[in-house]
Amino acid sequence: MPKMGESITEGTIINWLIAEGDSFEEGDILLEVATDKVDNEVPAPASGKMLQHKFKAQDIVPVGEVIAILEFSDNEEAGKTASKISKYESNKIKKATSVSTSISISAVIPPLGVRGRFISPLIDSIVRKNHISYEELARIPGTGKEGRLRKSDVSNYLENGRPFQFAQPVPEVSGFQIPDLKFDKGKGKIVEMDRLRQMIADRMVFSKHTSPHVTAYVEADLTEMVNWRDKNKAAFQKKYSEKLTFTPLFIECVAKAIKDFPMINSTLDGTNIIVKDEINIGMATALPSGNLIVPVVKNADKKDLNELAKAINELAGKARDNKLKGDDTKGSTFTISNVGTFGSLMGTPIINQPEAAILATGIIKKRAEVMEGKDGDSIEIRQMMYLSLSFDHRIVDGYLAGSFLRRIADYMEQFDMKRTF
Repeated sequence: MPKMGESITEGTIINWLIAEGDSFEEGDILLEVATDKVDNEVPAPASGKMLQHKFKAQDIVPVGEVIAILEFSDNEEAGKTASKISKYESNKIKKATSVSTSISISAVIPPLGVRGRFISPLIDSIVRKNHISYEELARIPGTGKEGRLRKSDVSNYLENGRPFQFAQPVPEVSGFQIPDLKFDKGKGKIVEMDRLRQMIADRMVFSKHTSPHVTAYVEADLTEMVNWRDKNKAAFQKKYSEKLTFTPLFIECVAKAIKDFPMINSTLDGTNIIVKDEINIGMATALPSGNLIVPVVKNADKKDLNELAKAINELAGKARDNKLKGDDTKGSTFTISNVGTFGSLMGTPIINQPEAAILATGIIKKRAEVMEGKDGDSIEIRQMMYLSLSFDHRIVDGYLAGSFLRRIADYMEQFDMKRTF
């Protein structure tokens, strides 16, 4: 019985997929095993024949117990496999004939490849030796059962010059195919998606398919910032002829936090992380059609409040008038989505590829908060806002994401009420 986790001590045999006396190919699924956490498939490490089932379906078996006897057709390959994966019962390997070897199944579950595709230890070793990424591996057609990869599939692919080596990831390539379940979608008015909506749909699906999304949350006390803006927005507009919204104040805080945590301002390229030199902040903006677009404030960290307000107002105006140009929406390194504009308390935004993270700012709402003071605790009315950061867990860990998000909130909370412009 394979070990399927540090805390797992036993497994339940769901069913045998290879009957006694039947032959199998490398990569074929021998049986399915269930634990209290997950169901697993146990693939054959090499081609051979099923000699005997030691347990039947629904039996609960301790980890390490012999559950079947196999006969491999290749003695040398079986010996290598046994030395690699027989963690508990390697001393029970039985020699059969000069062309076959019988060993007990006690293999660790093989690694799970890209998009749910199972990869045998043999295939995994070949992949690592030849520096084949899982994205590239996902494009190699498998001739095994249910499309699983065999050694010959990878060998043939290498001999053919690795035609998919430099192919870009596309959402259509997946180990999981969406089944046609024939849902009753009902009747009603048909609204055909326009080109931009189709593009947005493709990008959103691609982003969720590509990046393992994780979202972190904090709340920030914006009382000082709100009071300062309310007091100065009229004078600001009179002096610069620009409307002062919260967006430039938010972008200012985000740019500062990015300089403190530059790894947030990055992109994954294969196995390399590109940490961007420029801080270009995209701001998700609704078009008159209802579609979403992301104009970009270039070099946001180098602009003062007046310059930020001017750039933001200009881009927002272009978006409203459908006059945005290609350069206006290119080059973002981090994106902000102000879901509070629509009255949302908070949101879980989808990453704007190929960025590493995206911030959502919720509605600013008055709440009664317990405040600590010299004379003890008191209840005050404060202007509170939730911040949520969705990040790509391939390159951003929880510590970095949480620290970065908290730093944004700190900059918002520590707003200087004596600030001039």
